[in-house]
Amino acid sequence: MTPTQLRTALRELNGERDLTIVFAEVPSPVPGLASLEVKKAMLIPDEPDHLVKVTDGKAVYILDAERVAWLRIGLK
Repeated sequence: MTPTQLRTALRELNGERDLTIVFAEVPSPVPGLASLEVKKAMLIPDEPDHLVKVTDGKAVYILDAERVAWLRIGLK
């Protein structure tokens, strides 16, 4: 997945939905898979660095689009 594709997939995040991201090829307890859960996730608008970032209001998470295996976006 490219950063542009990931940003498009995440554009519905507005602080009302939870996000789960599963990464491929990242060390974890489950070989080959690692995950991140962000409660009430918000997509940070594109900045000059063009990194894909989401926040829960407490921390900023920078996502490596090329390692994303799949996403789960909760319903409103």
